[in-house]
This record gives sequence, C-alpha cells and structure tokens, in this order.
Amino acid sequence: MNKSFTLRAATALVTAAVLVTLAALPLRAANPPRIKFREESWNFGKVKQTAVLEHEFVFKNTGGAKLTIHKVETSCGCTAALATEKTLEPGQEGKVKVSFNTLGYSGEVTKNIYVDSDDSNDPRVVLKITATVEVPPAPRAELSPYNQDVGLILEGDGIETKLTVMNRGELELQLDNSQKNVVFMSGSKRVTFPLKIASGKEAALSLKMTLPNRVGPLRSEYIVFKTNDPQQATLYFTLSGYIMTKAQLKELFNRYKDTLK
Repeated sequence: MNKSFTLRAATALVTAAVLVTLAALPLRAANPPRIKFREESWNFGKVKQTAVLEHEFVFKNTGGAKLTIHKVETSCGCTAALATEKTLEPGQEGKVKVSFNTLGYSGEVTKNIYVDSDDSNDPRVVLKITATVEVPPAPRAELSPYNQDVGLILEGDGIETKLTVMNRGELELQLDNSQKNVVFMSGSKRVTFPLKIASGKEAALSLKMTLPNRVGPLRSEYIVFKTNDPQQATLYFTLSGYIMTKAQLKELFNRYKDTLK
C-alpha cells in the first residue's frame, strides 16, 4: 500500500474527528445540562428526639447534555447525604439520599445540603430539611465547674476541692461514681451513690482524691460520673496541677524565703 496514501487517509480521519468534536461544542453550549429537583425543601414535622430521619430528593437532568454531579455536602456532621448517580444523561433521574440524626437537638431545626454540578445556571443547589424535635421529660446534668487547676500539691496530701452538680431537667437525676480513690462529702456527711437530685435542684459536693506514688505534673486527672441523663450518660470533672515532693517544696521555700518575708 502506498505510504503517502495511508498518511493522507489517517490525516483525513483525524481531521474529521476534530470537526465532529468542534461541531458538538456549539450544540452543548446551546443546550447545556440542567439540574431540576422535584422539591428543594422537606419538613418532617414533629419528631421525637433521637429519631433518625431519612428523605430522598429526586432530581432530573432537563438539559440536552450529560450532567455531572461534582459533590454533595452538608452543613453539619449530624446530617449525611449521598447522590445515587454521579453522571446523568438528558432526561435521566437521580436521587440525593439524606439522613439526619436528631440526638441532642430540640425545637425547630433546619439543616442544609449542598449539591454542586456542572449546570452553569445553577452550579450549587441548596436543599433544606426541617424538623420540630420534641424532647420527652428527662433529667439534665450539669457540673460547675467542669475543670479545675488545683495548683501545687504536696506528695501524699491528695487533692481536695469542691464542685456542684445541677439538675436542669424535668425528672430526677441519678449520679453514680465508683472510683475507689475519691471520697465525696455533702456537708459533714459522706455521699453514698447513686446520688439522687430532684428536678431544678443541685448538690454541692466536696471531694478528696488520693494519688499514691504520684509526683510531677497532673495534666488531666478525671473524676467520672455516670448519669441517667439521656444526652449526657457520662460526665467528666477534670483536675490539673503539680504534685511536689517534700524535698522540692523545701528547695522552693529556701529559694524564695527572702521574697516571702
């Protein structure tokens, strides 16, 4: 076969392919992809707290060219969303599946879902879900404070401090602690667990924590409470400070004794 003929044929084929591609560009520009949702918001109405809500937003490519979904994201981690189709031919439908966990929410709540595509007229569609979250009566535990720096502690003395436990809920709060190295007092009486606190009331506690054979920095020593609060089953009271040996205390005193006069 003539080599020059073969070269001319190949060139003609490439040229034809380029011309076809270029001819299609104005067609896409004249009739580009379009994303259209059946609805862009959904109201779940009244729901119970802790319910996991689900809804599917149906959309369609109403344009004349292939539609590409670039990404789907949500306004918070409590909401998940996923597109069933990443590319849609003209006339094809897809879904954005949305899931919302109501745990920790109350009252009217609105969350956004963002759908990004190559629709030049509407590159980002904002979908909204709304729900009125009803919270059943329950205890609600709070600590004051949640953490405390106790400063310098002499080795063997342990930590002595105070905290208040409050019940901001509508039902009785039950508080438990099983740490063997902590003694709790309420006034002059030793606290026995579970400690019960009525709705709207509080308990002022003093405590002593023993820390045998511990010296040096105390960065995060936790006192752990278990509760019947459905939103906070575990509460942490965090202590920090520095445990000194008697030798260290003596050295510190000798260094600054003139300043202390």
